[in-house]
Amino acid sequence: MNKYLLPSLCLLALPSLAQATEAGTALTLPAGTISAPASETADHISLKTPTSAGSRLGLSALETPASTDSLSGEQIRARGDRSIQDAVSRSAGISRTGTPGDGGTSLSARGFTGQSSVMQLYDGNRMYTGMGTVTFPVDSWAVERVDVLRGPASVLYGEGATGAVINTVPKKPFSGEIENHLRLGYGSFDRQQQALDSGGSLNDTLSYRLNLNRLRSNGWIDRGDSSGDFVSAALRWQARDDLAFTLAHDYGDQNPMNYFGTPLIDGQFHKSLRDKNYNVSNNKQHYNDQWTRLTSEWQISDNVSASNELYYLKAQRRWQNAENYNFNTADHQLTRSGYYGIGHQQEQVGDRQTFTFKHSLFGLDSQTLVGMDYNRIRFHMKSNSPFNDVLSSGDPIDLYHPAKGGFVSASPYIDQFKTTTRQISGFAENRLQLSERWSLVTGIRRDYAHVDRDDLAKGGRDDRTLTGNNWKAGLVFAVTPDTSLYGQYSTSTDGVGGLISLSPSQQQFDLSNAKQTEIGLKQAFWDQRGEWTLAAYHIVKKKLLIDVPQIAGVPQHKDQVGQQSSNGLEASLDLQLPHAWQLQANAAIVRAQYDDFTQVVDGQQVSRDGNRPMDVPRRTANLWLSKAITDDLRAGAGVRYVDARYADMANQNELPGYTVVDATLSWKALRNTTLGLQLNNLFDRQYAQSQYNDGQQWILGEPRSFFVTADYTF
Repeated sequence: MNKYLLPSLCLLALPSLAQATEAGTALTLPAGTISAPASETADHISLKTPTSAGSRLGLSALETPASTDSLSGEQIRARGDRSIQDAVSRSAGISRTGTPGDGGTSLSARGFTGQSSVMQLYDGNRMYTGMGTVTFPVDSWAVERVDVLRGPASVLYGEGATGAVINTVPKKPFSGEIENHLRLGYGSFDRQQQALDSGGSLNDTLSYRLNLNRLRSNGWIDRGDSSGDFVSAALRWQARDDLAFTLAHDYGDQNPMNYFGTPLIDGQFHKSLRDKNYNVSNNKQHYNDQWTRLTSEWQISDNVSASNELYYLKAQRRWQNAENYNFNTADHQLTRSGYYGIGHQQEQVGDRQTFTFKHSLFGLDSQTLVGMDYNRIRFHMKSNSPFNDVLSSGDPIDLYHPAKGGFVSASPYIDQFKTTTRQISGFAENRLQLSERWSLVTGIRRDYAHVDRDDLAKGGRDDRTLTGNNWKAGLVFAVTPDTSLYGQYSTSTDGVGGLISLSPSQQQFDLSNAKQTEIGLKQAFWDQRGEWTLAAYHIVKKKLLIDVPQIAGVPQHKDQVGQQSSNGLEASLDLQLPHAWQLQANAAIVRAQYDDFTQVVDGQQVSRDGNRPMDVPRRTANLWLSKAITDDLRAGAGVRYVDARYADMANQNELPGYTVVDATLSWKALRNTTLGLQLNNLFDRQYAQSQYNDGQQWILGEPRSFFVTADYTF
């Protein structure tokens, strides 16, 4: 059985089986079972491969009326992409915007940015965003594949999915002989890796998968040490031919390079400051995430299947840093301020139950999925708010030889608030085969969330109930078996802040809502050796918060009347060329703007209508070219382009665009041993990947680096 018919154990396994099974054919195994050994996994995903991001019905990209993309784990690791964010930013229209404040994982898509608009899933599940931060997953070693759905997707996953949804699918247990894959790696900045991938059958009914990854580095800035430890483990029990259970646990413990950016001097970037670290000596940035899931898959009959997933998610995060570095042009002095101590504790318990039916509707073939989702999330925040520095004007430091200093704050580190959020939703999807060529895909979802908030610092209690209603409808026309034309309409809802960490002032507002119209064309050609896609879309998002200045004794406040929109084109091409050449390319252009938005500046309301939102590039493009030089030697090179972005709503501070080149080389030295070389930022481009402190600090991309790997299978 092809392993890539199984992208998401909990969401797609049974629907995919029901769809693939012909009438009257006896079922022997739920679709979650993987029979191909890990070493035989293909690294190419086609338009006919089911995608986990665009639907829960197990539809392929050709059958899905939306813009989707899939990256295999083998492909990601072969390109040297260490994080999920590095990998998906090679997909059309996706760019990185992460900073230490959001866990370094924030993304931009279709003119919308941040954790509240670009949702990131792990194995089809989401951890609700607290204070705009997501810290898992980031490691690519244990990844089976990453599926991308561009555009609104709240009808599938709830609030917080207007720009895109990224679903990371971990490696799964497979049946067959036990196989082990060991990797040792070393590279620039004393970067080290020790990793293991092991899986196979323990007996006729039990199979497993275990992935371990240990990372260490000295970093490319002064005092830039980092470390990461990751574990992904899963045990699958085939209880009966039609019933299977999988218990999985994923663990991550990270201490990222504690870098809050390089300050601009008189508004200009100085290359000589590239490796300077202006943070304090006793800085902290620590993330610990744990995800435990129990999945059951039951093929009730030839036409009915059920899936249930019970999960417990936990995250602990801690920051203690001096985060702001500002240059005073009057006295030519750099000052350090923003002594922030912050802690998050989050626990989430949830359960999702789905039923999939293969049936007839109005005499037409139809497939329907119905389900319910329940979550209880507890979030606890500590900090030294109101973040009063000992020196209100900032601590003067030398530009080229910054004193390490220590963390000092005039505000104590204390409990701030706790919230308990209860979320429940009901959802349904349907695919109706109108004719041999026409199909209709529809979906609806109703979300209900109740947030109880206890103010532990000042006392008091607030609560709010929020609801969201979303739907989608898409029509697909199969021009040929390898070509499809589609059109769709979909909606989404986003919170005005992280749902589980809304402040009392934010709780008074409704969810923002968005709607999208999209048309697209997808085609496989040249005897399946080539594929291309094209999509055009228009998105309007309403109910943005705008600033209202103090008027007639009424204090400055916010109102929910703003609007933002985007229009864009996305195209991708994948070619298997003669003489063992392979090319993947994509490009995207977006016109995003505020339609109705104001900001208070010096007590006055200033219109930002027509301005481009922060951190949104107008154009992005990616190219990767690889060749099998011999049966044992393979080389590849890629180009990543991101256009200029604005760092402020006034569109006055601009981050320049950049082009970065990477290259790889792999050699199968022995039957079970492969040596690899990864070269990142080959031409040592100095560029701003994102920004911090209202654009006064650039989060720079990593300098030129190399990484050598030795892979051994046994």
